[in-house]
Amino acid sequence: MDGFATRSNPGTIPITALSGKKYDAWLKGRPAATRQWLTANGFTNERGKLALVPGKDGKIAHVVLGLGDEPTLWDWAVPATRVPAGRYVFDPAPPAAMASDIALAWALATYRFDRYKTKPKGKAVVLVWPEAADRTRVTTMAEAIMLGRDLVNTPAGDLGPAELCDAGIAIAKRWGATHELVIGDGLLQHNYPTIHAVGRASSRAPRLFDLRWGDPAAPKLTLVGKGVCFDSGGLDLKSASGMRLMKKDMGGAASVLALAQFVMGAGLGVRLRVLVPAVENSVSSNAYRPGDVIKTRKGLTVEIGNTDAEGRLILCDALAEADTEDPDLIIDYATLTGAARVALGTDLPALFTTDDAFAAAVMAAGKRCADPLWQLPLHAPYRKHIDSPIADLNNVGSVSEGGAITAALFLREFVGKRRRWAHIDTMAWNVAAKPGRPSGGEIMGVRAMFDVLAARYPAKG
Repeated sequence: MDGFATRSNPGTIPITALSGKKYDAWLKGRPAATRQWLTANGFTNERGKLALVPGKDGKIAHVVLGLGDEPTLWDWAVPATRVPAGRYVFDPAPPAAMASDIALAWALATYRFDRYKTKPKGKAVVLVWPEAADRTRVTTMAEAIMLGRDLVNTPAGDLGPAELCDAGIAIAKRWGATHELVIGDGLLQHNYPTIHAVGRASSRAPRLFDLRWGDPAAPKLTLVGKGVCFDSGGLDLKSASGMRLMKKDMGGAASVLALAQFVMGAGLGVRLRVLVPAVENSVSSNAYRPGDVIKTRKGLTVEIGNTDAEGRLILCDALAEADTEDPDLIIDYATLTGAARVALGTDLPALFTTDDAFAAAVMAAGKRCADPLWQLPLHAPYRKHIDSPIADLNNVGSVSEGGAITAALFLREFVGKRRRWAHIDTMAWNVAAKPGRPSGGEIMGVRAMFDVLAARYPAKG
């Protein structure tokens, strides 16, 4: 993997990362010239501060990184985008317990989406692997997240339903999983009517990607990801500004494809299934209409209150199929509602679940992994807001408030009443660059989820 070297060489530059009061003690032990240079330049060990200390020849001899009082793994990623090209090593080495996460943060900081650049601006900033880092784990996770970012960042003209499913097929082949595709009118033949209805107006046929991996006798874990490759809003057409970032509306699919690779790479003790309904929500003479009533895979009927609430429609068929196998756990990821962003902002995915103990574990993992999620309630009294006078459900709420909750309650109708299920409503996009997280497509809440899954379904042998 780019961004790492196996060992130091004579030109390797040390990075000293310091937190709390350790800086003062460290500074006292430095040569006078180093102390004077840092003091003259007003360096402190505040979070994110970086000093490039020159040697006698004028070249960088040392990098000093401030971690603040309560550092997270992302603070260790700061130098990756702020130091000149060269080979670097953390000296002293990071704490062994954090080595893998720090290496992952560095790897993710080196990510660039330069597919369309005629002259990519990448620079060769290389870190010597921290000794205690699990290189296989870091490489698997970094490659999965980077692929997810690539998928979200790719314009819809080059990433339609077929290309999204091709990415899933490549993942299946890499990890020895099996896969199936249901395409176009085959969705009607196999009883996936809402996926077909949403995607039929596009010249690029809708489809359902279905991956299976692991021991058939192991507990079943099913992941479902919203794969709307572009969302025009359908006949309830979005504004120009509302459509601008809709290439990212398949961020849920990218998230579950990343999570699936974590699971398979770690060999967790599960029978994994991944379902990705992949569509483009377009406008054409055969587009589904506001006021239409669609009979879903589960048999429930849905009145279309708004064609721009298409994500929950394609998910409902996939969730209904997932539920038929009586899995131990179903998890879905989706860029589902603006209401979740209003409630929690763009950096914090909303977590809904039927299991509060599971939610607590995920939130604790999010804090531990610096990959936070926040639980919102499946507030049952709001269920009345998605009633329809002519069908079993409406795909939008009758009130504008609580939109993330009513969307989750809609999905709740398609999994068993006692089913352990989690729904993550994610932005899948960094609106501004942060250490380790460039602006653009992002895989959010997946590392935290994997942390919980790894404890719940440990690898065998």
